[in-house]
Amino acid sequence: MRFSLFLCFLLIVTISGCSGILSRNEDEGKVRIGIVYDIGGKDDKSFNTAAWKGVEKAQKELGIKLRDVEPGDPTSIEPCLRAFAERGYDLIIGVGFAQSPIIESVAKDYPNLRFAIIDSNINLPNVASLIFKEHEGSFLVGMIAGNASKTGKIGFVGGMDIPLIHKFKTGYEEGAKYVNPNIKVFENYVGITDAAWNNPSKGKELAKSQFESGADVIFQAAGNSGLGVFDAAEEAKKLAIGVDSNQNWIKPGYILTSMIKRVDVAVYTTIKEVVEGRFRGGVHLYGLDNDGVGFALDDNNRSLISPELEEKVNLARQKIMAKEIVVTDAMAK
Repeated sequence: MRFSLFLCFLLIVTISGCSGILSRNEDEGKVRIGIVYDIGGKDDKSFNTAAWKGVEKAQKELGIKLRDVEPGDPTSIEPCLRAFAERGYDLIIGVGFAQSPIIESVAKDYPNLRFAIIDSNINLPNVASLIFKEHEGSFLVGMIAGNASKTGKIGFVGGMDIPLIHKFKTGYEEGAKYVNPNIKVFENYVGITDAAWNNPSKGKELAKSQFESGADVIFQAAGNSGLGVFDAAEEAKKLAIGVDSNQNWIKPGYILTSMIKRVDVAVYTTIKEVVEGRFRGGVHLYGLDNDGVGFALDDNNRSLISPELEEKVNLARQKIMAKEIVVTDAMAK
């Protein structure tokens, strides 16, 4: 393991994200938390930002010692995770399904340490797998999109073309068709590699094409690439839907709502369990029933969603929780 630690030390020279890990002035006695973000960094205003808000809240309220890493590329992730493990951190968090094989490997090498992975299920007793019912929240914003559309055509722009993002698209389409069975849904993905999460120009290009084809609402689940979708919506005077974090504020008047995925809550809760000595491995599921997913309504989009529509969507929410409406999980076996 010393070799991996040395690799992370070398990365300090070229990647600022790892520079905090090897600091020797850490406060003794505090619970130490290390987190490695997905590509795109904690300022992506979406998935990583939500994770950052969770650890930031834990730092303020629980008195933890926090070190975080924004990897410059996928090859820097494992050395930094191993550097945290080498120093015996109390909880090591990997943000995003792409880190799953790395977390699994490191967790096997350090069975006495605790790990958490977001958006993946690792069957190890020392790993908490934080999983979300994205399809449920996407159904609700699909209803909102279907109701708002005047053309009967809406769009979806995903980041990577992978099963996880298909969960968003499938739920979105089912929600829209719940409102309008004849609605048409355009579907595009930015790419098939990690770079798909950080390509706003490509996101804008895909959204522009969908708008030109008649879509008047586009839901993006594309990380930093989704910011390009917002730009296209503003230019076309159409509507977009945000994802993961509440993104309504980014383009007020052009963002219909956001499908909130409470990564912040999941991260904070897991850290709190470690602090209180209640950590448990296995799957931790977040859906409508525990406010793990939902839709955003605030001053930025209040004028776009009528009280009648809000009531209709909340009724569907109750029906989903009661299993009167069953939303397809595209990742279910």
